[in-house]
Amino acid sequence: MCLAVPGKIVSIDDRDGTLMSVVDFGGIKKDVCLEYIPDAEVGQYVVVHVGFALQLLDEESAMRTLAEFEHLGVLEEEFTDGFELAAQQAGLDNPNSTNGNTEVTP
Repeated sequence: MCLAVPGKIVSIDDRDGTLMSVVDFGGIKKDVCLEYIPDAEVGQYVVVHVGFALQLLDEESAMRTLAEFEHLGVLEEEFTDGFELAAQQAGLDNPNSTNGNTEVTP
């Protein structure tokens, strides 16, 4: 599943000519492109879809949405390793992990 998820901007910087940020999604931090909303500032909440901030959001709405996503287990599905989650749901070991630690194979 791929959702638009609210998160809080914790830093902003220019990376090779692209306006980027680190956004905190209730404790999970991800790199996010801010090119669609270049006036966004650290401390503001944004709605993020596939790595792009699409719009600003007030804190109350963001917190309410994050709480509901957490309650539904959506955040875990959205931000965890998809292979690990699928393996768990099937009752199998993740073929990309060793002793529970996920490894990236070149």
